[in-house]
Amino acid sequence: MQAHEIMNTQVIKVKEQDTVRSVIEKFIEHRISGLPVVNDRNEIVGYISDGDILRYIGKHEDRVVDAFYYTFVINGDDDDFEERARRLLDISVLKIAKRKVFTVQWNEEMENIAASLGKKQIKKLPVERNGVLVGIISRGDVIRNSFKTFL
Repeated sequence: MQAHEIMNTQVIKVKEQDTVRSVIEKFIEHRISGLPVVNDRNEIVGYISDGDILRYIGKHEDRVVDAFYYTFVINGDDDDFEERARRLLDISVLKIAKRKVFTVQWNEEMENIAASLGKKQIKKLPVERNGVLVGIISRGDVIRNSFKTFL
């Protein structure tokens, strides 16, 4: 079985110019915990999860090291929790989204998808075809499709 046979084609996503506010609104509305970030050509440029948001609103310090942006957790942040949460809403999604995104190709075999989800300890994999987002596969999709003939 290949990715295109089990993927969800109704992908909820955000654009690279969106703010974290739109991400959180989609998380709440659709009861999800992660979204691909795409550009105007529907190419995947990032992935944002509830973990990225939690890391930001936890105590942290932002630093630029060798032209890379890092967020470090620290204990002495003077801003309170509510202020960090409020400030986060208007930040660009790409400021906290992961830029290195694990994806699968639309014709990838199920056993490789299962291995990737397990090995990388991620919940969802965006599916690409010719560099464009065409679907998403979750752990649940793999489990349901792997065992439906046995149960």
